[in-house]
Amino acid sequence: MDGDDQFRYAVAAYHELRAASLVIPLLLVGVGYGASYMKPANKRVRDYTPTAMPGEPGTGGADVFLRFLQDTLWPELARRYPLRHDARGIAGHSLGSLLALHALFQPKPFFNRALISSPSIWFDDRSILRLAANLRDHQPTLPARAFLSVGEMDTPSMTCDLTSLEQQLAVRPFAELALTCRRYPDLDHYNVLPTAFTEGLKTLFR
Repeated sequence: MDGDDQFRYAVAAYHELRAASLVIPLLLVGVGYGASYMKPANKRVRDYTPTAMPGEPGTGGADVFLRFLQDTLWPELARRYPLRHDARGIAGHSLGSLLALHALFQPKPFFNRALISSPSIWFDDRSILRLAANLRDHQPTLPARAFLSVGEMDTPSMTCDLTSLEQQLAVRPFAELALTCRRYPDLDHYNVLPTAFTEGLKTLFR
């Protein structure tokens, strides 16, 4: 996600890992808008948010956006490239990783590997935690892998909310959900990206 601003970090991480034969060959796709953060054409606040937040018009479009990724983008990629359908990944940072969490917590997740960096769990009074709990109420198994991380110098909200998610998943775990959680000393919300993407790719696609 946020391909306009963050794709270069994923590409650099991948090249480093492939040179050391630490990950399998991957097709990386940066999904963007042709516009950076805060530009009118950038619709990340609409597309990455699972719920409509009071006072934030235009939010809550994550389900529609996921359908675009699954039903439009992926088939087009499969038409152009030889893809493995058993190893679909989604990656994001901040609000983009809120979408990755939402993609993960689906009854049958299309993306079964999720790289989640500094997720914006705070959005809409932590509604993603309720969505995850509701899914767990209805099914005990979630066959997927997830890599979650945050810089320890990030805001207390970001670090503590990730702890809340980890604790929730520890108390009521999903069978077959393989979780890796990392916290990086001396890194904040902005300089954590290279480290998170490198270790995340290595963990999920070793």
